[in-house]
Amino acid sequence: MGRDVSQGAFTPEDRVRYRQKVRRCLDVFALMLDDFGFDADRPMTGLEIELNLVDSRAEPAMRNEEILADIADPLFQTELGQFNLELNAEPRLIEGTGFADYEHDLRSSLTRADERAARSDAKIVLVGILPTLTEGHLVEDNLSTNERYRVLNDQIVGARGEAIELDIRGVEQLRTHTDSIAPEAACTSLQFHIQVAPDSFADYWNASQAIAGVQVAVGANSPFLYGRQLWAETRIALFKQATDTRPEELKAQGVRPRVWFGERWITSIFDLFEENVRYFPPLLPICEDEDPVEVLHAGGVPKLGELRLHNGTVYRWNRPVYDIMNDRPHLRVENRVLPAGPTVVDMLANAAFYFGLVRGLAEADRPIWSQLTFSSAEENFHAAARRGLDAVLHWPRFGDVPVTKLVLEQLLPVAASGLDGFGVDPAQRDRLLGIIEQRCRTGRNGAVWQTETVWAAERHRGMDRSAALHHMVQRYAELQRTNEPVHTWPVN
Repeated sequence: MGRDVSQGAFTPEDRVRYRQKVRRCLDVFALMLDDFGFDADRPMTGLEIELNLVDSRAEPAMRNEEILADIADPLFQTELGQFNLELNAEPRLIEGTGFADYEHDLRSSLTRADERAARSDAKIVLVGILPTLTEGHLVEDNLSTNERYRVLNDQIVGARGEAIELDIRGVEQLRTHTDSIAPEAACTSLQFHIQVAPDSFADYWNASQAIAGVQVAVGANSPFLYGRQLWAETRIALFKQATDTRPEELKAQGVRPRVWFGERWITSIFDLFEENVRYFPPLLPICEDEDPVEVLHAGGVPKLGELRLHNGTVYRWNRPVYDIMNDRPHLRVENRVLPAGPTVVDMLANAAFYFGLVRGLAEADRPIWSQLTFSSAEENFHAAARRGLDAVLHWPRFGDVPVTKLVLEQLLPVAASGLDGFGVDPAQRDRLLGIIEQRCRTGRNGAVWQTETVWAAERHRGMDRSAALHHMVQRYAELQRTNEPVHTWPVN
């Protein structure tokens, strides 16, 4: 939900008007899917990275507004918490040296941002959940000052009507309550975008859902929250719970959560937008002046503002996107399952694995979703979030299989073939997929490095948990700047 919002109080009439407008947009979108020219000739990709700011003691630094002003770069934006920033990479093709170009640009942008942050006694850390966050940090007063976050907070908390419960049981257990959505700010993610044609969107979305568990297992990097070791990718549980608008009674009735895996394979992108309208009441009922029917009949490109805003408040792990660039509409799959970090090269390895694997499976002769039940895909997703590289997933022809075995024996060759289909330079392909291979062979990703480093600090240095976490974050920040992949990092 990246747009600015200033209105804070909505009337019943606002909600009725907005609901009608959303449905009008949905009808126009259906017409566009039938005979409109969407931009899909050369599929562009995109990356978004959410960042953490820490001070010299590895504590969260609530300074994003002043640091953002100093950076003065439109690629950097605010995020939910005052210790967050977001970096949006320039969209590009990944053919040829596209990944090398991403790496150069991301490292340059982050280095420059780090230099600006240093002026405010802060530095950037790329991690799924900042391990030194406490409940005292994640409060409403520490939300970013942009009014849209306050409005969103008020609407989610108001819809629930009671305190939000966090209950995450992993290696250790966390159970607490919050009166705001501020804990969501702890969830800093890496998001991939891939542009697709309308007639192939369902294949790419279904393939993205099928591999979500594999992605999370290989890329997990969020094992700690509030000083407790929970899931390998605790961000999955935290994000769902921190934005849940449902009291217990609605959960018991089967009302869908706004952070949602979904419940079925699809045949069209329309299925997802129609589900959003059917299942989820509006959080931000703000209408625009555009009449999409008139725009369409006049030969223009409707913005469908209300439909897009509503879509932005339903947090699917693989989200459908309708957007307009250079006066041409296009469709994207927005893959949201992964955490930020640990390094730029690690994130690009995750990107290469996703883009290659999703293309390889989407264009396979026998679709993976015709062999894997949707419920198995969802169970894989949560099993991977809990156990990371130790997860056992269900996969066609393998049955229940360790995720590392599945990746090494089955999925890496598919990803390589998919990258070849994009025209990726073979040296780039082999370098980035080689990082995924080595994570699986060594059993070491970001989550494993974090937990091993904290254990070592506790057992061999005599530190308590808080001191061990601060030590680990300091070391993490140093190693992150080497851009050496995390499976090579020493534990000390």
